Amino acid sequence: HEQLLKMMEGRMMDVEQKLRLVKRLLQDKVNQLKEQLSKNTKADAMVKDLYVENAQLLKALEMTEQRQKTAERKNYLLEEKIANLNRIVKNLASPSFN
Repeated sequence: HEQLLKMMEGRMMDVEQKLRLVKRLLQDKVNQLKEQLSKNTKADAMVKDLYVENAQLLKALEMTEQRQKTAERKNYLLEEKIANLNRIVKNLASPSFN
């Protein structure tokens, strides 16, 4: 019986040692996952900030493009007016030479 008892005690010690090792490994994994969660949370916040900033930049770009189109339209109209004024000046100047 004593020999069986010692053998069982040895097995118990092995099992306890293996359990401690598994517990340590699991704790390491938990710590690693906590760290990864923290990094992911920070990355998620950065992505959200970039999304908002991108939306703001797109809006600013749309407004700038609209202003450019308006300026181009005004420029075209001014060029037409200049061409018409040049035609009028030419027509006014032509009869005076005749």
